Amino acid sequence: MRLVTVEQMKALERRADAAGHDYATMMERAGHAVASVVRERAPAGAAVLVLVGPGNNGGDGLVAARYLHGWGFRVSAYLWRRAASPSGEDPNLDIVKELDIPLVRAGEDPNQAQLVEWVRQADVVIDALLGTGVAGELRGGLPEMLQAVRTAASERRRPEPAAVRAPAAPRPSAEGPLRPLVVAVDVPSGLDSDSGAIDERALPADITVTLAYPKRGHYAFPGAGYVGELLVADIGIDPAFAEDLPADATVADAAHVAALLPERPAASHKGTFGRALIVAGSTNYVGAACLAAEAAYRAGAGLVTLAVPEAIHPIVAAKVTEPTFLVLPHDMGALVPDALRVLMPRLGEYEALLVGPGLGRDPKTRDLVTELLARKARQRRAIGFMPGEARREEGSLPLPPTVIDADALNLLSEIDRWWEGLQGPAILTPHPGEMARLSTGRDSSPRLSTEEIQRDRIGVARDAARRWGQVVVLKGAYTVVAAPGGEVTVIPFANAALATAGTGDVLAGAIVALLAQGLAPRDAAVCGAYLHGLAAEMWSRHTARAGMLAGDLLPLLPKALEALR
Repeated sequence: MRLVTVEQMKALERRADAAGHDYATMMERAGHAVASVVRERAPAGAAVLVLVGPGNNGGDGLVAARYLHGWGFRVSAYLWRRAASPSGEDPNLDIVKELDIPLVRAGEDPNQAQLVEWVRQADVVIDALLGTGVAGELRGGLPEMLQAVRTAASERRRPEPAAVRAPAAPRPSAEGPLRPLVVAVDVPSGLDSDSGAIDERALPADITVTLAYPKRGHYAFPGAGYVGELLVADIGIDPAFAEDLPADATVADAAHVAALLPERPAASHKGTFGRALIVAGSTNYVGAACLAAEAAYRAGAGLVTLAVPEAIHPIVAAKVTEPTFLVLPHDMGALVPDALRVLMPRLGEYEALLVGPGLGRDPKTRDLVTELLARKARQRRAIGFMPGEARREEGSLPLPPTVIDADALNLLSEIDRWWEGLQGPAILTPHPGEMARLSTGRDSSPRLSTEEIQRDRIGVARDAARRWGQVVVLKGAYTVVAAPGGEVTVIPFANAALATAGTGDVLAGAIVALLAQGLAPRDAAVCGAYLHGLAAEMWSRHTARAGMLAGDLLPLLPKALEALR
């Protein structure tokens, strides 16, 4: 699904209005969608407080109030700065008044006593104060008003158990107060829909019902942390109106990923699903190779070969029995350039290559990585296979599609303008720290900081993919996949359970498996990242939000694949 900017959303609404689908109709559908979410998530007859602001966002809230009132909910509306339109008409407000829905204007409640009372009674609070067109620091008494809402919500007493027909999310603890469900209309008030910036005094939502299309700010922190569960409501805008807008980014969804997955015909053998070679491991990082190899099998590869230092081969072989092995020369457990003597004759046997998990950062391993991956580096060096033998230039060495991960990225970053010699096609999978080391900025400017990267993950990933000419997977909450042509896909998972060592090795293994099965690099990156995120969601939903080990993801990868299929 397309991610849109604020200006693009305004343009879509104007086109719809000009085509006869007017603003009043769009508002009607938006309000109905918000009310429908409340009806699905809250107990029947629950108390609902609608915080109504100026403009269309407040209008959406008034429409929602009307529908909820008609469905038997106990609705009240609190108006902040909602003045009559220039024509003196506010039909949605007029209907609310005609229905005798309790209504108070903020100016009539100077001590916010009525607001506090309603919040304490509420099962649901609808935030319809500010929409996508308003961002930045909250002002005009709004910070104080929202603080009153937060304080009153935290003080709300639990009703007697018999009075609760169904719990409202988030579920309360056994002893704490039952906090009202907060539903934001389009965005939590104050969220910058383009950048994700937000005033820290904003009201965090449990659910955000966004209209027509998700916005970039929904997937950019810190604002993304205020969004809660994101639902997209159809307000009747013809999708054709968006076709000629400049492509900003898309969000991967289950249907899109399912359509990309390789087929699994019954009359298959291991060769049908590709062969993946994984160059990984060192004395200090034995587990990375094991995780990557098993993940590749779990994601469907037909045959996986682990190329590891001889020193760790017995340990790795004892932990994972399914891969075949290439045992490589080493120095104190770190791979050395002489390993190319073993690797190079075998590269043509594989449909995909992964380099990096657990390699360590020994200078000799850096020489191996740059000799293997970076043509320009090979041309500058004259390392022979045998003592005294001048090595011929190996610029024509064919590499299968390659995933470059972890320490391979760190080692490449030590080479000036490393991307100029990089053989493609490749998928680079940096986390923000690795991206900072890889990035030198434009025009030889200083390297980007992790803070700069996190402030504009989409822009940084897109620029890097274009500059390096390769697919980039910028890992983290809402992983970003960018292609050299400028296409960007956001993976819709932000799960703290993944913040543990080894989960990146699992991701790299899943991606190389999909490459081996014939997917194009961008598709393999999107599918692999989505499966990885979905597997983590499965674990969190059924286990906990913390305590996951990277290995816990492995048996869930096939389940994620099956769920998509």
